[in-house]
Amino acid sequence: MSSDKGSNRYSVAEAVALMSAGKLTSRRLAEDCLERIDQRESEVGAWTYINPQQVLAQARACDREPRRSLLHGIPVGVKDIIDTSDMPTEYGSPIYAGYQPRSDAACISILRNAGAIIMGKTVLTEFAQGIPGKTRNPHNLKHTPGGSSSGSAAAVADFMTPLALSTQGAGSTLRPAAYCGIVGFKPTFNVINRAGVKPVNESLDTLGIMGRTIADVRLTYSVLTDSVATLNSFDGNAPKIGFCRTSQWAHAQPATIGAMENAVSALRRAGASVKEVVLPSQFDAMQSVCARIYNYESCRGLSHEFRYFRNKLSRTLLEKFEKTSPTTLIEYVTAQQQAAVCRQLLPQVFSEHDVLLTPSAPGEAPYGLNKTGDSIFNRMWTALYVPAVTIPVSSDPLNLPIGLQLVGPFGADYRLLECAHWIQHKLSSII
Repeated sequence: MSSDKGSNRYSVAEAVALMSAGKLTSRRLAEDCLERIDQRESEVGAWTYINPQQVLAQARACDREPRRSLLHGIPVGVKDIIDTSDMPTEYGSPIYAGYQPRSDAACISILRNAGAIIMGKTVLTEFAQGIPGKTRNPHNLKHTPGGSSSGSAAAVADFMTPLALSTQGAGSTLRPAAYCGIVGFKPTFNVINRAGVKPVNESLDTLGIMGRTIADVRLTYSVLTDSVATLNSFDGNAPKIGFCRTSQWAHAQPATIGAMENAVSALRRAGASVKEVVLPSQFDAMQSVCARIYNYESCRGLSHEFRYFRNKLSRTLLEKFEKTSPTTLIEYVTAQQQAAVCRQLLPQVFSEHDVLLTPSAPGEAPYGLNKTGDSIFNRMWTALYVPAVTIPVSSDPLNLPIGLQLVGPFGADYRLLECAHWIQHKLSSII
């Protein structure tokens, strides 16, 4: 990627500090982001909709107004499954080409009220389910950026926007963030309101946040949840870490195994308590549990599109649903019960640990653009409703990032982000 300098390369915390001191305007930040998009969009393909005049109008308005929040004047990319009243929302499908919602999603209204700039709409896979869009990995254009939040991850990683919204029903925030070398955060289920996000997997879909630092993600989370956080309020204490390989460890590739082992050694040297954690046997079935829940809800969540617009659905999505639609109500309910049992066991799992350290993805971003990688290390945590974050820790010889996933107890989002901040700082020497 290019090494050119500009305010688009500032973290949110850096931009906020400069804006508060009168040394940076919202317009300048927006202009630098737009210049980066103009330079790189033809190669990276992160956006489905971007209107420079619309962006600059928002930025000028921000510069005229008193600061409403720490996100005032900060650009945010929006995954194109989230409704926007002044921009098309197409859900990654030709069925909705040019579709204009009448209202903003709740999360967009919150960001607008906070003075954030809605930069544009980012590419996703078809309904966050099917074929990939046009986006490429900005670190190596021959490799996938991951999915389904592909455009959001690539836009943040390529300095087109400092922040982006994503969603996750399996691994759609954490995996692309790991592949693109940024921070991706999936909060506790439903703490960020999902009104105005197209429902496909009602009991799994979670709004996520992508940024380049833990502090930036944490600040955005505080605005979206109307909770209190400052830019630099991390407590600095060494966390108690559980090294959790999970029953899927055989799927971890050498790059991920090496990154995990190096991280464990480095964190122990830095003073953290790191102990091996073996999950209770009930967790071994969570992959099939997640699949049954996901399949049952996906097939029904897109019933309208299947009935009236079948000819506009990709063959990939049609074949996928033909294969998974036989999931029965009994199988679905049983899977939900099994997931509930594992959720009840989580306090036991976290009784001696602040966070669990586990892979973000099997390895680096795979070669090719027709698939988005495997969410095998994310699905379980999504179905368990717990917060999870991925941080970049290294790169392979092809300049493709490797991420580590940190998982926290239900509702302990801020503590998870504090631990992630500490861990990322201590591991920075091996990135």
